[in-house]
Amino acid sequence: MTLHTSKSEKIERLEKPEKSNKIKRKFIEALKILMESAPLDRITVTEIVNACEVTRPTFYRYFKDKYDLVNWYFDILAQKSFRQMGVSLSLREGLVKKFQLMMEERVFFSSAFSSLAQNCLIDYDYECIYQFYREAICKKDKAQLTPQIDFLLRMYCHGSIFMTAEWTKNNMPLSPEEITDRLLDALPPKLYDILKDL
Repeated sequence: MTLHTSKSEKIERLEKPEKSNKIKRKFIEALKILMESAPLDRITVTEIVNACEVTRPTFYRYFKDKYDLVNWYFDILAQKSFRQMGVSLSLREGLVKKFQLMMEERVFFSSAFSSLAQNCLIDYDYECIYQFYREAICKKDKAQLTPQIDFLLRMYCHGSIFMTAEWTKNNMPLSPEEITDRLLDALPPKLYDILKDL
């Protein structure tokens, strides 16, 4: 069975990763500048590519839309923060690092979390943290991921993302440590007992 490979996938494979990342970073830097004067939902791909002085097809070679670009950048920050939980950071340390990085990018995250469009950061962040915690539980002891624990996890992840979005949209009134501690306090006890040793 032969899998179909798109032209852009072939091009990207042929490109050096440094060149690909350089172009992607150029797009995100342009978007960040545009976000200083307009909300994400009002910024167009045309404005992003014009700011970068590249063509629209170049943008679409790497991203489906501007929300995909936002999610790609969020993924970079996630690799440096909460995805390090249980690797080089504790649960609390990973969350604090995530919120510190978000605070450094205040304008970007305030705008990104304000969008409710399809493929928005709220949905993407939910999927990221839900899958991360789910995999962490399964890695520790798959038998612990009962339907009840999965329900608590999904409920907690939805609430956590909602409160994160509210925190960013309200100009981040709590420190990274304070928002982290409040989110950890909100963990259902049964879920906390499983995740505390991450």
